[in-house]
Amino acid sequence: MDYLQQFCQQTLNGMSLGSIYALLALGYTMVYGIVKLINFAHGDILMVGAFVSYFFLRRWGITPVTLMLSFLPAMLFCLTLGVLIEKICYKPLRDQPRINTLITAIGVSFFLENGARVIPGIGPNPRVFPTLSAVNYTLLGVNISQVQILVFIVAIILMVLLNYIVSFTKIGKAMRAVSFDKGAAYLMGINVDRVISFTFVLGSSLAAAAGILFASSYPQIEPYMGTMPGMKAFIAAVLGGIGSIPGAVLGGFILGVAETLAKGFLSSQLSDAIAFGLLIIILVVKPSGLLGKPMGEKV
Repeated sequence: MDYLQQFCQQTLNGMSLGSIYALLALGYTMVYGIVKLINFAHGDILMVGAFVSYFFLRRWGITPVTLMLSFLPAMLFCLTLGVLIEKICYKPLRDQPRINTLITAIGVSFFLENGARVIPGIGPNPRVFPTLSAVNYTLLGVNISQVQILVFIVAIILMVLLNYIVSFTKIGKAMRAVSFDKGAAYLMGINVDRVISFTFVLGSSLAAAAGILFASSYPQIEPYMGTMPGMKAFIAAVLGGIGSIPGAVLGGFILGVAETLAKGFLSSQLSDAIAFGLLIIILVVKPSGLLGKPMGEKV
């Protein structure tokens, strides 16, 4: 394979991985945009969604139809979990200093990871996620797998649906209002608690879908599987401009392509270093992110 073909192949692989990062980053950026909270437990919702899908597929078998059907219970379970976490853990601290909610989010992350280790049927040992048969298609010398096609289709559908909800629905308009000025939105009669809960519903649903896609692409699941994808999705959100939905998508794709190009042309051991290097660079050069807007703070 010549360098051009290899470049195209790694770029395609990066777009597939970036789609997963983008779905996960959308949860980070929406929650931050609404309640100014960095939900570090968000990556563990990915893990929970992957395990719900795993148990569904182990019961019904792996086919393209059952794999698609497994998104429904995984997303329903995770959106319920996301709302419970917000109501129990984050809502009581909403008027407290941000450091309190940040520490709580880290605590929730540890609770989900270590709680999964002791749940019967999960445990600490890695499990093999059911995967579709390896079917590859070739276009202009570039291979695309059946799983990558699934990733692109699901990611595009969910991103278009999210854009429609945020841009053209009543609850989406309320989300934008709360993001702009929560106090003014409350005075205008918007149910802020309902908007925040709905934001966690959307973010947790996307994280569950990302978990299934990630497990299908890298078919090994365990309680700590969401840690690194969660960190990289956070980097993607910051890279694109945390609080910006288009920025989260752009950051996810940039990070995914950068990671796979580093693995293909440099070293697989450098891919994580490059991801965190991008975070440092963007914080130094443009702290608001590529599509983010600088926010002044009152003193």
